Amino acid sequence: MSVSPLERWLDDHPYLRPVAELRACVDRALSQLPVPPVTVPAWDSYREDLEAGIPLLSSPGAGVDLEPVGTLVAGLLRRLEAEPLPGPVAGEVRALGEELSRTPELSRRSVPFLLGDDSVEVPSPGLLRFLGWTVLARYLRPVVEAFTTWRDEDRWLRRYCPTCGTLPAMAQIAGVDPARHRLLSCGCCGTRWRFRRTQCPFCENDSHRLSGVQVEGEAGLRIDHCDACGGYLKTYEGQGQEALLLADWTSLHLDLLAHRRGLKRQAMSLYDLDSLLGS
Repeated sequence: MSVSPLERWLDDHPYLRPVAELRACVDRALSQLPVPPVTVPAWDSYREDLEAGIPLLSSPGAGVDLEPVGTLVAGLLRRLEAEPLPGPVAGEVRALGEELSRTPELSRRSVPFLLGDDSVEVPSPGLLRFLGWTVLARYLRPVVEAFTTWRDEDRWLRRYCPTCGTLPAMAQIAGVDPARHRLLSCGCCGTRWRFRRTQCPFCENDSHRLSGVQVEGEAGLRIDHCDACGGYLKTYEGQGQEALLLADWTSLHLDLLAHRRGLKRQAMSLYDLDSLLGS
């Protein structure tokens, strides 16, 4: 029987199995929920905001309806209570689910929280961020696919995600010379967008201050970092394994390696590196 690329990856990186098992539980529970269809925006109504650098989800002109997301998160928590979760996670899931049941408006506040509104206070922010973005990415998938097809990549070229506005978690070097290009990858909504190959997406410094660290035994993956700001990007050089190598969680060990080198993860993470990897 053939072994999937993910299974081979986990065989080579067994310390990632707890994360893989948690994600499998969440994906299984989410698959049991009816996800309502999302209306793809009328792109002409968003064009002006795109030119102004306003992310899709922050644009009044685009008007993407995010109202169902809070209800989906609450439903996911109820489903997860029946899943075989690790003890500490199970307790936190149960407590967050009870809090959402007691405070219905908390579901509505979860969306602004996910989109970076620091004034919104929520219980278990780490868990809510992880589950909320898992739901939001699934709900938005048709919009992200249509948005990618519609927009002119050369008209964005900004350091933050054109869909949700977060900083990139990873990058991809794709194509062959002379058409090789760099795509930034959002660790939240999954959008990929083009960016200059020689520029830091965090401080926007020039190429003379960019460096790369090759990781032994990790063919296709490296750590690119900026000597000016210390920010780094895990980078996949190649094509065909995007689902595996741009998933962010599958390369959490590279985040630890970067941290030990004194580098800074500028992008938001959906994962608690210390607890998940036991460091």
